[in-house]
Amino acid sequence: MSRTDTSGWPCTIARSADVLGDGWTLLIIRQACLGHRRFEEFQTTLGIGRNILTTHLNRLVDEGILTRVPYQERPVRHEYRLTEKGRDVFPILAAMAAWGDKWLTGPEGTPLVFHHTACNHDMHAEVVCSECGEAIDVRRMQARPGPGHPNAPTG
Repeated sequence: MSRTDTSGWPCTIARSADVLGDGWTLLIIRQACLGHRRFEEFQTTLGIGRNILTTHLNRLVDEGILTRVPYQERPVRHEYRLTEKGRDVFPILAAMAAWGDKWLTGPEGTPLVFHHTACNHDMHAEVVCSECGEAIDVRRMQARPGPGHPNAPTG
């Protein structure tokens, strides 16, 4: 099945899905957020084929989510570090984890707990309105064309 390129669509969700929408991509970023940096660490912990991992790591570097940094000269070996753009993916992963904790765990509970070191508490992500702080609820939202929309009024 071929993938539809949504990178040019007039929707930032579609554009984000084009970059982040693959399951392996999200899992590689998750592992990077958990401190993994080397190819072998990603390959071993994810059980992903080397060719698939190589393709995904190259794309994440091309997208500016990871940067490739040499850590050994002979032979040359690189590690992969999150960029600012890559670190900004973590809240998305945390929101996905909160959704999964609510809807996909059994009586045994969540397999992974996030601990916020700044306040020293275990936590879960909550998406709130940037203006009033109220939790976002789809029943109380609407979308309007933004300034970058092709049908946005000019003025």
